[in-house]
Amino acid sequence: MDISEFDLINEVFVADSVSPIQMDHLLAEGWRHFGQQFFRYNVGFLKNELRFVKPLRIKLSEFSFSRSQKRVRRRNQDLKKIIRPVEFDRGKHELFERHSQRFTHGRPKNIFSFLDEQAATVPCGTLEFCFLKGERLVAVSYLDIGHQSVSSVYAMFEPEFSKRSLGIYTMLSEIEYAIETGKSLYYQGYAYEGESFYDYKKGFAATECFDWKGNWIELN
Repeated sequence: MDISEFDLINEVFVADSVSPIQMDHLLAEGWRHFGQQFFRYNVGFLKNELRFVKPLRIKLSEFSFSRSQKRVRRRNQDLKKIIRPVEFDRGKHELFERHSQRFTHGRPKNIFSFLDEQAATVPCGTLEFCFLKGERLVAVSYLDIGHQSVSSVYAMFEPEFSKRSLGIYTMLSEIEYAIETGKSLYYQGYAYEGESFYDYKKGFAATECFDWKGNWIELN
């Protein structure tokens, strides 16, 4: 890729408290955060290849479930769902460890690579979505709550249940929650231009991408 004609962005700051309205503004400008560290960058490396970064979001007023997404919802309707402020326990740490074994590159050290130890309130309000089959925890996802927007932070699931498409199901559950609570935008995170592991984030109706010039445009 030729980056000579583009202004590179690679910015970071630390904050232990961000209001819901401030979170809306930061997300709209392409910012993400892991714990108290906020960051944004428009170019990244993927397996030693330089790629443009595409922040993504969904306009919830125009969203609809695709046929395949409806099938994923039906496939997992037997799971019990619990939505609450973030709580850490041994079971979630062990689930994270099993889930992280799926990654061959950039394997995260622990769940605190993504979340503050007080993630329920630091740096913003964050909810966890817990999914249980019987009494067994099989998936968890984390969602930041802004004023008019929400942002998906991280999701993990039991590898042996991979045929259930739990990564997609957690996102669909978050989207459903955002619509039910009157939010306007759902931020699904960063993806790369071209094919990558993150392409699943692109497969949602009404998805827009940030052009790094202050504009959100329809994702082709």
